[in-house]
Amino acid sequence: MDSLSYKTISANAATVTKEWVLIDANGEVLGRLASQIAKILRGKNKPCYTPHADCGDYVVVINAEKVKLTGKKMTDKVYTRHTGYPGGQRFATPVDYLAKKPTFLIEKAVKGMLPRTRLGSVLLKNLKVYAGEEHPHAAQSPKTIKLNEIK
Repeated sequence: MDSLSYKTISANAATVTKEWVLIDANGEVLGRLASQIAKILRGKNKPCYTPHADCGDYVVVINAEKVKLTGKKMTDKVYTRHTGYPGGQRFATPVDYLAKKPTFLIEKAVKGMLPRTRLGSVLLKNLKVYAGEEHPHAAQSPKTIKLNEIK
């Protein structure tokens, strides 16, 4: 046998085919939804997955305000932030964020499941989250998928 019948393929920006995926968050549990979205953004559901390259798809999430949290997390979970000033620590619950900015919960959960590198920042830009049914990405004709169909 003079040569190998196979070669290891490493994907890069020129060889990857990126698609648009539409996910409906209506009635979905936040953590399970976020882990599946992170998997698609990263490209781990594709056979050409390469850890150092952006080989994932664009993800459009609709109905972000209808996401669920299990147990008492909707009132007991606390998100902490700091304004940068002395005594500037602020606390908010998921109920507060759903009232003011419903897309925050999904964006924050997915961001926590992506790498904390420059690649993670690029991958997060491929995520589009909308509170209602309408989204401006109809021209890209995103493929609607159910979470239990993702491998």
